[in-house]
Amino acid sequence: MSAGQPVPAVGAPSYGWRLASVRGIPIYLGRSWPFFAIFVVFVLGSKVTQPTTLEQGGTYGYAVGLGYALLLLASVLLHEGAHAVTAARTGHRVDRIVADLMGGHTVYSGEQSRPGASAVIAIVGPVTNLVIALLAYVAYQQVPPSTAYLLLGALYYSNLFVGLFNLVPGLPLDGGFVVDALVWKVTGDRNRGLIVAGWVGRVLTVPVVLGYVGWGVRGGATQPTQLIVNFAIAGLVGAFLWAGATNAIRVGTTGRAIQRVTMARVLRPIALVGVGESLAQAMQRTGPVQGAVIAVDEGGRPMGIVDVAAANAVDAAHRAQVTVASVVARQPDGWVVAADPDSSDVSGVIDAIVSRAKSPQGMPQIVLVVDRSGRPLGTVSLADLDAALDA
Repeated sequence: MSAGQPVPAVGAPSYGWRLASVRGIPIYLGRSWPFFAIFVVFVLGSKVTQPTTLEQGGTYGYAVGLGYALLLLASVLLHEGAHAVTAARTGHRVDRIVADLMGGHTVYSGEQSRPGASAVIAIVGPVTNLVIALLAYVAYQQVPPSTAYLLLGALYYSNLFVGLFNLVPGLPLDGGFVVDALVWKVTGDRNRGLIVAGWVGRVLTVPVVLGYVGWGVRGGATQPTQLIVNFAIAGLVGAFLWAGATNAIRVGTTGRAIQRVTMARVLRPIALVGVGESLAQAMQRTGPVQGAVIAVDEGGRPMGIVDVAAANAVDAAHRAQVTVASVVARQPDGWVVAADPDSSDVSGVIDAIVSRAKSPQGMPQIVLVVDRSGRPLGTVSLADLDAALDA
């Protein structure tokens, strides 16, 4: 599981085909989904029996298979829509909903999240599937053998399975986010919650995969072709679960490493010069500096970083006639970050840098840290952050 934005601009990442939007949240059909649909159509289509003629497979079977694939898509979108609407109502900025090969996912900002809200956002997805299963079952009991009967039956069983499967208490499944929220609530550490839920997800991957294979064999999947398909699906599900759990552990471990890096460790000193000053005045006043030289306007607002090499290249006889503005290197949007200088970690600075990654100018390599009043404190570079995290 994982918020609205317009269709991505040129150069922005593509999430697939945009289908619609709900409350400003764009819904995309991932480019991998047609492969899933084709698989469902061919696997189910060959097994469907026409209710009146009792003919198996054929055009009728594949048509029912296509109908089932579309019902699955609707179920996935309702599941993810429940995540998205709940996330929006609990104060999160929801970026997008995507249906793809592995089902679907909802992307939303987690900066303002709390354990309780995180658990509720997670649980509404599988609950939605279980409600769909209940409604499909009630309708299924009321109709005679027909195409609707076949589709309602398939809708019931698939949503019952998806709802229960997603309640498995390990990441990346929704039940894992509930475990994450519980550990987070008890310990006060979201990163510890991710690590614990990730390891639970890893541990549960093996019995889930073996259980799926055993269920298939017990259900009659004993022919070579059936066994190959069964093992392929089990392998795909196992790889998805293991990769998601591993990613959660990695994110949690990185987050805990970030918590150990203090602002003082990566904050470099700066010198401030007026953008309208002459180079002679600025260089005489600052002298040799250990860190960056920041040009500010008359109101004290940062305008850019002085290119010291370019300033030194100006002939000394002409520096009184050249202003600082001529040697200022303009920075990408978002290069100024507000932070608490007494912060025990640099997570706020990292979040601010990463949030600029999607801008046309890309992620800034160096940021100017200012306090809440806008007073410049120093610079932090990505290289220094990487070195501190590696250490």
